[in-house]
Amino acid sequence: MLLFELQDPEERFLNSIGLIYESIVIIIVIVLLILIYLKYREKRHELTLYLFAIFILYNLGILFSWMSKLFVVLRLDTVVGGYTPFGWFFYRIMSFRLSELMICIAIFLSYILKVKLFHEGYYNKVHKYIVIIFGIITSIYVFLFYLYEDTSFAVLLDTIAFLLTSIFMGMIYIPFFYRSLEAYKTVKEEQYKKAFLSLGIMSICYILIFVNFFLDRLLILLLYIPGFTPFYYLAWILAIVATTGAYFGYIRPKAEEK
Repeated sequence: MLLFELQDPEERFLNSIGLIYESIVIIIVIVLLILIYLKYREKRHELTLYLFAIFILYNLGILFSWMSKLFVVLRLDTVVGGYTPFGWFFYRIMSFRLSELMICIAIFLSYILKVKLFHEGYYNKVHKYIVIIFGIITSIYVFLFYLYEDTSFAVLLDTIAFLLTSIFMGMIYIPFFYRSLEAYKTVKEEQYKKAFLSLGIMSICYILIFVNFFLDRLLILLLYIPGFTPFYYLAWILAIVATTGAYFGYIRPKAEEK
């Protein structure tokens, strides 16, 4: 039994709004990506390269999400079979699964960045193995455990995928927030205090992004909401704030040193 059905005009309208909304997010992130790349090309700093790679992956995640809205607006989901080789990837784009896979990789690179930035490259072995094992489990789940039918069970699988990604995000960015706050309290230079505060804001926002996506899917599952909830829009606002925080927390202070 289908969870809900939408008339074509309503479905297209809802996804058109999401398409425009995510286009704005993509443009903002691309601008920041260009600024990060220019700084890396100038300094060739390893940590800047990690940050650049992280934001490429995040932007790919946003791009795949944007493509899913475009597919619905163009009604491509009515002509692509779910059990064809092309449909296997097509519907994983539509259901945000490829986006989540890109973000899982970005989260792991964020873990490496955190260790290099705050721990001088020293890894806590227990935490390292937990991160690797949970990251692999989450990546496998979000990519393989999926049904393309619009049923309650399919939405439940999507909700679990968002929950796992949220937990993985928290495993990295909660310690990132703690270290940033600790550095903010101890450093004396005003520009670096602002930088560590920006990194702390970035960390909280990244955690809340997927918490909001999880709540969005949970409400759709429980209340049979045919579209996007306010949590969806809040998640993308947080993505912009997080990306801006990363730029002002790491790239901008380096520029001010010159």
